[in-house]
Amino acid sequence: MKNLSLKCYRVIAAMALMVTTLNVNTACFFIMHQPKLPEGADKLRKF
Repeated sequence: MKNLSLKCYRVIAAMALMVTTLNVNTACFFIMHQPKLPEGADKLRKF
């Protein structure tokens, strides 16, 4: 059971990293609502 929960945590962490990377490399369509990014997210920028 412990191994299963560890695998779930790894999957959740990987998904969070993917979502953060996607969010850093895109901009909001609305000018007034660009959400704040977490600290260190600038390191994930591709451009």
